[in-house]
Amino acid sequence: MTQVAGGPRDFQLVRHLTLTGSQFEIGRALTEEARRLGWSPVPAGPEVNRARRIWFERHWPQHNARMDGAAAALGLDPDQDELAVDGLDVVPAGSGCSALWVPPQGSADGHGRVGRNYDFFRTTASEITGSPPAPGELPMASRPYVITTVPDEGLSSTVITMSALDGCMDGINAAGLAVVLLIADFETAEPPEHVTPQVGLSSLHLPRFLLDTCENADQAKQALLLAKQYDHGTPLHYLVADAHGQAFVWERGRDGSEHIVEFGDGPLCVTNHLLHRNPDPMNLPSDTEASFGTYGRLRTLYERSKGATLSPRDLRDSLRAVRQAEDPTVPFRTLWSTVFDTADRTMSATFYLGDGRYSEELVFPAAAR
Repeated sequence: MTQVAGGPRDFQLVRHLTLTGSQFEIGRALTEEARRLGWSPVPAGPEVNRARRIWFERHWPQHNARMDGAAAALGLDPDQDELAVDGLDVVPAGSGCSALWVPPQGSADGHGRVGRNYDFFRTTASEITGSPPAPGELPMASRPYVITTVPDEGLSSTVITMSALDGCMDGINAAGLAVVLLIADFETAEPPEHVTPQVGLSSLHLPRFLLDTCENADQAKQALLLAKQYDHGTPLHYLVADAHGQAFVWERGRDGSEHIVEFGDGPLCVTNHLLHRNPDPMNLPSDTEASFGTYGRLRTLYERSKGATLSPRDLRDSLRAVRQAEDPTVPFRTLWSTVFDTADRTMSATFYLGDGRYSEELVFPAAAR
């Protein structure tokens, strides 16, 4: 593990963790790191926990093997039913964000790219709930991880996470599939009151599931349509793009309906409202105090990308155009910006160190070189 950006006096200190070996060994190593950060397994209903293991074994064997490694790290029987040994969350999750897919035909060098801003609070978990911070408590997003996993069998990947070491917020795999998550409906989003493991994919597991099991957008669509999913009341949506120039947004409606949103061969812009309810970028509502600028940010991204041929610099300039303002009265900041090159299978990232200060851009391959 190496420190790649920031330091103790900066807002963020970013570590890069590279794990190789079997999925069992990777799961054991992730759990040992989560325990070092204060994580412990949570109780789960025996019937639900048993069904979770069966679902993972059938549909996500990579995660199931990592759970066996987690149980070994904890000294537990992998078949025990009382504790959930995954969900390695060390801080609460949920975020704003903006993302833009530039397809190969809209890119100056023919490389498809996803660019995204990850927007989140600078506050502690205690402050979010209205309490003063505990002694020594750090802001929730101040210690993100870049994690590269290179299993003996299957797809290597590199991801960024601020919370779940066995999930992620952004990621790309060795096949060139990239996935980013965003809050889907900021105006109605509420923090979950009670979080318990359920059968299927949690919000933060879903990107990792796709990176482990899919090589292209068509496979990802089928995997999502077949998967059981849950979100603990804070719905997210996901931009998925591949090395063949295909991209879509996956989201679920308030009634539980599932939607695959595509935009033909053009750029695909995503912020924090449900696209299936507002499909026309030129006919969006006005922003309100509760909408977090979601409509304005999407309009800006769309206007900068429609009918244009974007260079890598143009994409980065577009991300800067919708970066959160550094206003002392606003708790949000753009805490990192990432660009995924689906042709080169790389993730580039800059991290927020403090107002007016970002790290240099760091480039991570989808597999260790």
